[in-house]
Amino acid sequence: MGGAKLIAGHAVRRLRRQHGLSQAAMAEMLAISPSYLNLIERNQRPVSAALLVRLVETFDFDPRALAADAPGGGTAAMRRRLADPMFADLEIDRTELEEWLAAAPGGAEAFARAFDRIAGVGEATAAAPAAPDPTLLVRREIERWRNHFPDLDAAAEGLADELRMAAGDLYGALAERLRVRHALTIRILPIDILPDLLTRLDLHARQLQLSEMLEAPARVFALATQLAQLEARAEIDALARGAAFGDRIAERLFRRHLQRYFAAALIMPYARVLRACEATGYDLEIVARRFGVSYEQLAHRLTTLGRVGARGLPFFLMRVDRAGQVSKRYAGSANPVLVEAEGRCPLWTVFAAFERVGEAVFQLVEMPDGSRFATIALAGNRAGRSMSGVTARFALVLGLEAGLAGQLAAARGHALTGPATPIGPGCRHCPRPACPQRSLPPISRALIVGERDRPINALVFAPD
Repeated sequence: MGGAKLIAGHAVRRLRRQHGLSQAAMAEMLAISPSYLNLIERNQRPVSAALLVRLVETFDFDPRALAADAPGGGTAAMRRRLADPMFADLEIDRTELEEWLAAAPGGAEAFARAFDRIAGVGEATAAAPAAPDPTLLVRREIERWRNHFPDLDAAAEGLADELRMAAGDLYGALAERLRVRHALTIRILPIDILPDLLTRLDLHARQLQLSEMLEAPARVFALATQLAQLEARAEIDALARGAAFGDRIAERLFRRHLQRYFAAALIMPYARVLRACEATGYDLEIVARRFGVSYEQLAHRLTTLGRVGARGLPFFLMRVDRAGQVSKRYAGSANPVLVEAEGRCPLWTVFAAFERVGEAVFQLVEMPDGSRFATIALAGNRAGRSMSGVTARFALVLGLEAGLAGQLAAARGHALTGPATPIGPGCRHCPRPACPQRSLPPISRALIVGERDRPINALVFAPD
């Protein structure tokens, strides 16, 4: 895949102002015209690779700041916030939003912080205001980086090459590395010894203990995660400090995400997994078998392929239970209403997947605003179970803009420009007037109840 253009006018403008330079002075230092610099700062031209090199050489700064420091997390993150029902009547389109980010990045960032603070607060009183939701704080930081952490990918790729030269068996190579470098041995324990744990680090015995309930891919992942804690500590510490959460739980959750990110990058090195995806048309079954990983591990990895110059397809990911509750979500470039909504549409095949466990269910869907997505839902069991025998079951949903889905093996035989299933963000926020599946009227719409007629749809409401 070709790399996406780097649009970073806000960051270039901030860098110029930090050094007290006029556009003419900075343009002269970079050997470009002032008019060209002006277009870059207004997000009307991308930052080329050559110009990026000159910026780094001239001003000695971390080039990741250009991609990671967009006001409010960038266009996709701001669209998610503006998808809140309170803004429904404003009809702010993508062009208007991009103009806002370019013209007033400080104001956009201020709006994003205020919105997130309000959205992250639960029930509170004047005497005891509630703290922000730590999971929301972590999601926003992941979103700010677009779930791509170049330093972790580079470190994991280097270690993967080293381990591959040492042994063909990745599990054995990881276990040997832990034993030789860190004096840790691996022990598999029965469920009655670890009834409520999948892994446990026993520093007294110098053992990494794994539950027998973990399948082979999960065992490899557990070893890779432990190596992340030991050998990617510097990179993870730097990212955690940069997040500046001010919340200990949020920081721990973020560190856990980064450790698992490193583990996935170690098992599925960036260049190799991207080549495999492109060669197979993102055939998830083939790629998962090729790397010896689970479907969920591969699905997560697909949301991280954002390397400049070598980007993968921009997938979004959700993990949903039978009640429609979402325990994981990565927005990617999806319609923010689709991913961020608290309600789920029963017409979406994510729920049909629970009746077809292990079978990938493809569907073309269309949101009320006309945006179309190809989604793939697969239901399966979570690793491990409780002593009572209860096993958790979730459905994973990978999605992609319909215009890009022609590259997917799963889309073969499907008419991507044909009719799509009309879905919405849950009944309370869905404006579709003629949905036979509707259970609740939309918020802020008045119900119409006739005395003489019985319509097909029991809930008839006034138009906006």
